[in-house]
Amino acid sequence: MTSPRLLAVSDLHVRHPENRAVADGLRPTSDGDWLIVAGDVAEQTEDVAEVLAVLRRRFARVIWVPGNHELWTRTKDPVPLRGEYRYQHLVDTCRELDVLTPEDEFPVWEGAGGPVVVAPLFLLYDYSFLPVGTSTFADGLAAAYTAGVVCTDEHLLFPDPHESRQAWCAARIEESRRRLDAIDPSLPTVLVNHWPLTRTPTRVLRYPEFALWCGTEATADWHVRYRATAVVYGHLHIPRVIYEDGVRFVEASLGYPREWKPRDERFGTTVTETLPRQVLPAPSSSGL
Repeated sequence: MTSPRLLAVSDLHVRHPENRAVADGLRPTSDGDWLIVAGDVAEQTEDVAEVLAVLRRRFARVIWVPGNHELWTRTKDPVPLRGEYRYQHLVDTCRELDVLTPEDEFPVWEGAGGPVVVAPLFLLYDYSFLPVGTSTFADGLAAAYTAGVVCTDEHLLFPDPHESRQAWCAARIEESRRRLDAIDPSLPTVLVNHWPLTRTPTRVLRYPEFALWCGTEATADWHVRYRATAVVYGHLHIPRVIYEDGVRFVEASLGYPREWKPRDERFGTTVTETLPRQVLPAPSSSGL
């Protein structure tokens, strides 16, 4: 076996059989490998629990953050909890599985590239990634609706008990900032969040209006402020590595079969070769 690695995957969306097979195939190459799961495992909580349980049996440590799909509540959902109550149910489920969440003490990776504090975050979005030509939330949302680009969150992601998703996002930012400020300043971090921490990754979206549902300007400098050696995210379904201020931003998404199958054909790769993504130690070169 190889030396332990810090690995990451996101957007498994296992309701698709092909994606379920990919998730079933995720395995460590070392007894000491950790796996970050950066959200959107599934929409049904029982599916989330099932996948995380399997991964926890394989990896030395599993760290999960929620995506928007885990927070959706459908009319016939067997777990009808909404908003923060649904999130807390998922946190409780993870704790039963010995899977770390944004509500737990941040672990320290001591393997190659460490020591590094791995900080799982749950930050949501506040519609501040506005479309070009707009300056307010109302104008931005109107522009998205006019373009026919509307995230399903508008119908299925409820902010209960907060008055809005923006209010919930603000509360999450405040709590996350408090905890990040308490980290030993001598230690670097790996910041993990389902939504991108900066707007830069959204610049390549096919439908730029979708950026409204992709993050918040409030975290634009966190990779610098909190000494990140890497930032892990998902949500966009555009797996790649980019750099901002010298920091590696790693999107670890699988995405939907209609997205990753053509990508594999185009690049001559397979998802089993590209996932999970290696976060630490930092690879000597980065690409898909």
